Amino acid sequence: MSAATFDAPRRVLPKWATSFGPQIVAGLIVGVILGLVARSMPDAADGNENWLVGTVTTIGSSYVSLLTVAVIPLIFTAVVSSIANLRNVANAARLAVQTLLWFAITAFIAVLVGITIGLITQPGTNTTVDATNATEPGSSGSWWAFLTGLVPQNFLGLGAQTTVSGDNASSLTATTSLSFNVLQLLVVAIAIGIAALKVGQKAEPFLNFNASLLAIVQKVLWWIIRLAPIGTAALIAKAVATYGWDAIGQLGVFTVAVYLGLAVIFLVVYPTLIRVHGLSVKRFYSGVWPATQLGFVSRSSIGTLPLTERVTERNLGVPREYASFAVPLGATTKMDGCAAVYPAIAAIFVAEFYGVHLSLTDYLLIIVVSVIGSAATAGTTGATVMLTLTLSTLGLPLAGVGLLLAVEPIVDMGRTAVNVTGQALVPTIVAKREKILDESLYNAPRRGDPFADESLEPAPTPAPAPAPAPA
Repeated sequence: MSAATFDAPRRVLPKWATSFGPQIVAGLIVGVILGLVARSMPDAADGNENWLVGTVTTIGSSYVSLLTVAVIPLIFTAVVSSIANLRNVANAARLAVQTLLWFAITAFIAVLVGITIGLITQPGTNTTVDATNATEPGSSGSWWAFLTGLVPQNFLGLGAQTTVSGDNASSLTATTSLSFNVLQLLVVAIAIGIAALKVGQKAEPFLNFNASLLAIVQKVLWWIIRLAPIGTAALIAKAVATYGWDAIGQLGVFTVAVYLGLAVIFLVVYPTLIRVHGLSVKRFYSGVWPATQLGFVSRSSIGTLPLTERVTERNLGVPREYASFAVPLGATTKMDGCAAVYPAIAAIFVAEFYGVHLSLTDYLLIIVVSVIGSAATAGTTGATVMLTLTLSTLGLPLAGVGLLLAVEPIVDMGRTAVNVTGQALVPTIVAKREKILDESLYNAPRRGDPFADESLEPAPTPAPAPAPAPA
């Protein structure tokens, strides 16, 4: 007679403790609370950084740095692997053309929205900002930036900048920071990938090693992404505690105008494009949401790029060999928030502030700059760079940039969220139009997780065997 056995009851954790989506929401709530607590501290009222602000700033910036570190190995290995896999894709050139075309189409719509909102709200007239705040920007956009940005300065497009600080010779300290140019990194990776295909059989070990390295990088990236709730809490806490919320009083109409334009793009234009292509709006936003919210709190398209690429593949069903090319390209040239809505409204603000009348030709120039200007400044694209390019093209004073710096962090959060969403939207639309979108993955249930179930991903098509060498 065997003794009866009983399974000990297992404690089941609540859903919020195990699901990614609720954890992100919890992170946002905790971040707001921490930010309000930090602002209420006595030293915060004097404009000093208290220990809580310093803590969340360090945690938030460290998390963005972790994501940024993953950008170089991810782009390089993914693009090389993508080119190797494109041997199985007959319409690779058409995909590239369609991607650039839809970048331009969505930018065109976005700048029209920006101009319309700017004309309706008249932000430069409805402001009390002091003219003494006008200052020349430290850098400005250039139409030659695209050509110079294409030429790699070194193997990985790395750059270094040294900053010297201190009051006298004995207290001087030098800090060197590294940066990288995504556009140059793309050029290097594409060149190596094509060269590997041309070499043929001898390059197969390299391509196999690259594929293995890509798998390792993606696993490490997954570990970093799982820390997103902590990073989100720290980043939003810093935003609430330190960003210039008080300055909204002087630039309230401008700030509202920018967010109104971004809302039209995010809630009207993008859903319309999704619906026109026969896709579910709800499934798109539930799939892209992890990248959108991280873009909002981090204010960095490049820092969010690994997550944007991941959700484009895993949630939206865009083939990896296409997404690994389109998403990094979009991170440098596809910015509906920074390069279309914002420059249009800001240019109208500066013109109204200085009493300059904009003609129909000027508005056409704003459209031209927004549609192709982000490509012209690729590799250095940012809201300030795009705004200076727009102002210089229109002949408006560049000192007007300084008028808007007080609310720059606030509007940048919304701009980046829209940028990131658009960078996932265009590859999804193009994949759908070219009939390569995995709609079963697109429509897969999320269940609060950041990505669809890995088991739903189709097995990759094996690469064709190389032709035997002639005798």
